[in-house]
Amino acid sequence: MKVTPVERLFMLFNETTEILQDELDCTYLEALAETGDNLFHEDILQDSLSEITKKRLKKKYDDIIIASYASEDIRKAFQLSILKGMKGNIQPNHQMTPDTIGFIISYFTEKFIGAKTDLSILDPAVGTGNLLSTIINRQGNASHIRAFGVEVDELLIKLAFVGANLQKQGTEFFHQDALEPLFIDPVDLVVCDLPVGYYPNDVQAGKYELNASKGHAYAHHLFIEQSMNHTKSGGYLFFLIPNNLFESEEAAKLHSFLKRTAYIQCILQLPLSLFKAKNAGKSILILQKKKPGIEAPKEVLLATLPKLSNKEALDKMMLGMEKWFKENK
Repeated sequence: MKVTPVERLFMLFNETTEILQDELDCTYLEALAETGDNLFHEDILQDSLSEITKKRLKKKYDDIIIASYASEDIRKAFQLSILKGMKGNIQPNHQMTPDTIGFIISYFTEKFIGAKTDLSILDPAVGTGNLLSTIINRQGNASHIRAFGVEVDELLIKLAFVGANLQKQGTEFFHQDALEPLFIDPVDLVVCDLPVGYYPNDVQAGKYELNASKGHAYAHHLFIEQSMNHTKSGGYLFFLIPNNLFESEEAAKLHSFLKRTAYIQCILQLPLSLFKAKNAGKSILILQKKKPGIEAPKEVLLATLPKLSNKEALDKMMLGMEKWFKENK
């Protein structure tokens, strides 16, 4: 049976990661970041390895010319390796945005952005970089992309950095709390799988309009405000939001903020089958930051995506979306 490029790359990532994990006595994900670094630099960077281990690694690295592989194949294989490392050892903030959702958001970014050749993108909660990389790889029209990713977790940002290097994506990464001041100019496009929960830094939260009236603020509300601050007038924001975003006790304040600063373009509820639990269901929220001369859509695109296995319902929905774009964009 023929081995696909993704399978071949995954085997390389996995085998060399396991060798490094054993020798360096570290976690699988830490070792994956190390092997990705080695592949990018075409060298073995870990001084403490035995000569036998170095020879074993070199033999495996020499079997594959990573630069000859397509960026998407590298991304998928690297993502599979990350998923293996996260299995059974997952922290809530280490969840990865699934590919299916990444592809749906990519479809919408292409439809809304159109044939833009020069594009700037920010993901303020970049994690392992999977969502941002998916979108960059699918932006066929843009010959020049400036991408920025912000992440507070040291291991996740290292994986995002290594993955971007292997895919030859010139993304700039910032290792910091994204709700602290960001030294990033406003961008054309923000994409974010919003971190859901309470933000513990009450002093910093107090600088935001969407700070809670009492107690800790919702981090996901603050991320929306911070993202709006770093979007150009007329730019777009694509958020993965919890289905109950507009039902919380702070929802009225959020609604008022959005009404003043943006036009809601679309709320697309994703199939519950994509999530482990019904209460973990999410939707895609698409906003356009207000700008003189830009009007709100005649109607907001509100839809529930059918199960992806239901081709007939999916085709019908896609036709409805195409009709909406013709009439509203």
